[in-house]
Amino acid sequence: MRWSIKLGKYLGIDVYLHVTFLLFLVFIAAAHGTAGGSLWAAWQGLAFMVSVFGCVLLHEYGHALMARRFGIRTRDITLLPIGGVARLERMPDQPIQELWVALAGPAVNVVIVVILAVLVVVAGEEFSVVRLDMAEGSFALRLLFVNVMLVVFNLIPAFPMDGGRVLRSLLALRIEYARATRVAASLGQAIALVFALFGLLGLLGGMGNPLLLFIAFFVWIGAGQEAEMAQIRSTMRGARVRDAMLTNYWSLAPRDTLSRAVDLVMAGSQQDFPVVNGGTAVGVLTRHGLLSALSNQGRDLVVESAMEREFPICLAEDELEAAMANPRIKALGAVPVIADGRLVGLLTWENISEFVMIQSALKASSHRAPSIPPRLG
Repeated sequence: MRWSIKLGKYLGIDVYLHVTFLLFLVFIAAAHGTAGGSLWAAWQGLAFMVSVFGCVLLHEYGHALMARRFGIRTRDITLLPIGGVARLERMPDQPIQELWVALAGPAVNVVIVVILAVLVVVAGEEFSVVRLDMAEGSFALRLLFVNVMLVVFNLIPAFPMDGGRVLRSLLALRIEYARATRVAASLGQAIALVFALFGLLGLLGGMGNPLLLFIAFFVWIGAGQEAEMAQIRSTMRGARVRDAMLTNYWSLAPRDTLSRAVDLVMAGSQQDFPVVNGGTAVGVLTRHGLLSALSNQGRDLVVESAMEREFPICLAEDELEAAMANPRIKALGAVPVIADGRLVGLLTWENISEFVMIQSALKASSHRAPSIPPRLG
């Protein structure tokens, strides 16, 4: 994720901190310092918030390590002011696997709650209801309640919370995956409307919490995106790279000049070019590489001096969904497609989008087409 600082690699997973999180911590420290009137109060507030996000990080590791048990890698985990994001390489193929992955995060918070409860009891502190801003009670007691809230909030049956994935996986045990996602997404958006209603009441008459408006927007968008992604996955199921690759394209030779690439760009819509030598792809000249080379060295520079020499490839028989999930492929505008050792096409995001739209239209048409009655006699 852009604007992120790498904190390190733990258990084989890169952990990043978004720069906005640092601004958030400064705000928290300043708010506590102002309210408490001392530097010590600022440090206490900062330490508590860091501990909260430590629990959030452990929550994300719960998802990541459970996914690893099913052979799914986690690209990275990023901490944001609104929580954590674990980017899985792909979603589990089986609903029961998705169920366990979704529950693993909240399960970590439950374990933290149990440990903190033992510490609070050993310390002789009585459990009491604390304010929602977690301003009362000992450090351990306030952290305990935060983790309880994390469990409750994450199990709301709405995307993008874990509860939405739990609901979808349970539904998918009985009905088709895309339909299960639509049902779960619809319920999530209904919950978002309820949150929005209470949020508006909070603004108008003090009967609710205005923060619910932000949560409602977050849930509404997340549910819509999840339904869209499920539809795309359903459309691409069983599709191969060869089904969506571009077969009518221009290629360049290593000794061509950039003038040749400029002429091809101006003559059509292609912006990224495979560089081919004897039928074998030896590089890729990207739009960014072309513009950068033109700016620095002009039109007479040879292509091999501006091309990407290290680039991913796809095999024509690769699964299209797996190719889309590859971050190296996603970072390149056009990816060479190889069959029998030779270049046979290009995989571009524009072509993938067109393939998905065409297949979705065909699927919708087949659902609406009336059945033809059998002929008699």
